[in-house]
Amino acid sequence: MVDTVNSLATRFHELMVALLTGGPATVGTAGLHDVVSRAAALGPDGTWLAAAGHASLGGLAIAHGRTDQAVAHLDAAVAAGYNDCVALHVAPMRPLHEDPRFQALYQRMRITQADLDEVFWLHQEMQLMARDAQDATVDNLGRLDTGVSPLPKAPMPTRQPNTPGVFVTRIDLAAIQTALQQSILKLEFERSSGNTSLGLIDDTWDHPRAWQDARYADELDSRRLRAAEARAFVERPGADTTLVPCPPLGSITYPS
Repeated sequence: MVDTVNSLATRFHELMVALLTGGPATVGTAGLHDVVSRAAALGPDGTWLAAAGHASLGGLAIAHGRTDQAVAHLDAAVAAGYNDCVALHVAPMRPLHEDPRFQALYQRMRITQADLDEVFWLHQEMQLMARDAQDATVDNLGRLDTGVSPLPKAPMPTRQPNTPGVFVTRIDLAAIQTALQQSILKLEFERSSGNTSLGLIDDTWDHPRAWQDARYADELDSRRLRAAEARAFVERPGADTTLVPCPPLGSITYPS
């Protein structure tokens, strides 16, 4: 089967979800290396996927304390158009800020203000989605009903970015959204099936309380859905589309 940008992006998304849910030890890095090599065969349209693969490999190398390997992958990512300067300010990346090699690759990155606005939003949404998942886990504890509450997500931006590097951050957010939704659904199905069994065999099961829990959960689900929809990205009118260097290293505060 011949690769397309969409099929390879789907493969990369699957790999990222697996890494987020199972961890590097269960997934390894072979799949990411495969994405990088297959992206090269797609020509210019697939270059951002090579950037995504190298950036992810760089992040994994950092997690394992392999600084030289991390810098090499990040350098290759930037060469392929990676420009998520916000991601390079997360806590695990900060020790690299003093490395001249890292400083040099960071200084090569270019982005427009319009794209940077979206990148900030994408990272903020990663944080908000994780917070929603934590809140949902707490809110669903002790529910006696058998309903299943999904975790809603904000819609992905549909604007045409000025730089293809933005697609890397979009797919990162998409993977986080999917991983969190899968995690919440797994917990919810376990709770629901447990309550179904107990409701059938326990004569003292509090059915009125279960009905109240179901009603409250429906209301909470609706509020969460409306809140997620309201967080949709809105492009600023007149946002500059001129390609410029990323903000100086160390000047960005990671969204929280």
